[in-house]
Amino acid sequence: MAHRKQAPGLLVITMLGGALLLAAQAPQAEAALRHLDGTVLSKDARTQTFRISTQNGGNVRIKVNAGTQFQRIQGRFSGLHKGLRVEVEAKRTSNGLIAKHVEPHQRGGGGPEGGGGGGGADDGPGHH
Repeated sequence: MAHRKQAPGLLVITMLGGALLLAAQAPQAEAALRHLDGTVLSKDARTQTFRISTQNGGNVRIKVNAGTQFQRIQGRFSGLHKGLRVEVEAKRTSNGLIAKHVEPHQRGGGGPEGGGGGGGADDGPGHH
């Protein structure tokens, strides 16, 4: 009978441990996202990829999939076109970058630092 009384306590400890493990992994998943601002150079419908030229002059290939969210881009992937300035949140994988979120680049940022020739108020050191 004493064995049965300990089982619920063990279950609670196991569940708490599992919850803590999941909570510890959540920030790592968010940290894996990379923010990119750039201009679309090309797209390949066959491979579902597009290339952008980033603000620092890099050339980056990004893949889209069914989980990619497009905001304010009519036609989703088909709405991407050469010259379109975009903001991309992408996850680095062993197969390259996978877009999680794609939207047109926001000019100005809405604050006093926004506007001008820069990329908006959100273009800090973590942006590429």
